[in-house]
Amino acid sequence: MGETVIIHNPESGSGSHTETVRARADLLGYALEQSEREGEIVTLTEEAIEAGYSTIVAGGGDGTVNEVVRGIDGADAFDDVTLGILPLGTGNNFAKQIGITDIETAFTALEDGSRRTVDLGMATDRPFVNSCVAGFTAESVDDTSGALKSRIGGLAYVLTTLRTVTEFDPLRLTIDDEGSDDGEPRWSGEALCVVVGNGRQFAADGTTQADMEDGRFEVMIVRDVPAIDLMGDTVLERLFGRDSAHIERFQAASLDIETDSSDPVRFSLDGEVIEERELALTVRSNVLRLVVGEEYDPAPTDA
Repeated sequence: MGETVIIHNPESGSGSHTETVRARADLLGYALEQSEREGEIVTLTEEAIEAGYSTIVAGGGDGTVNEVVRGIDGADAFDDVTLGILPLGTGNNFAKQIGITDIETAFTALEDGSRRTVDLGMATDRPFVNSCVAGFTAESVDDTSGALKSRIGGLAYVLTTLRTVTEFDPLRLTIDDEGSDDGEPRWSGEALCVVVGNGRQFAADGTTQADMEDGRFEVMIVRDVPAIDLMGDTVLERLFGRDSAHIERFQAASLDIETDSSDPVRFSLDGEVIEERELALTVRSNVLRLVVGEEYDPAPTDA
């Protein structure tokens, strides 16, 4: 048995990559496991770890990566395995952050690339690698186009939400972090969304890599703002520029987010949606061993 297995989601992206993945896996001597139903990726990952594979490759989009990480977490195997990524989804946002831009880059990195140990975000008991977002309606996640996600990354979801803001009730939230030592919350009020990045720094272009090895989240709060023309082509530059009066940004190693409403808040963890009235976010520092591409920057500068 070889050391590497690809956990492949054949439904990711265009769904036309199965033969390419199978041929390359055979050529390189990698095992290949394909999911046949929703939710099976986690189980396949746990089974691969139990079988003794030391490199687990997530073949799919951001959701597939998240499921493989959940499988590693469930098997308590972060000390034993390395995560690789084949970017087969629509946006492949996390893969781009670590320098894995296409299938060829991915296979080259698996064979000869660097390995880094990066931070992992935890939302109470669920891991995430790229981002946790509060405030998106189900419609905004479902309606976000693949082209827009590819062009501006994770902020595509923010833009889609804001374009339907007339139908969106602001979140009434209280946010505490480890720096709140005076008894007052770090932030309290009404927000359109809260975006917590582990792999992503939320600059205006939507694609900037955060420092994944510093033990801190990048946090962005979009306040409830007056109605403006949210359909314009320059909305990201106007609203998400670092000097925007509508945005609050800070870094934190842990956050507690609680809604003042009786209704739960929808949180998107790497695109996987959960509903909670409160959520504790913490960084597990330098825990996830990861195959990275040449363009990955272990110490990126601020955007």
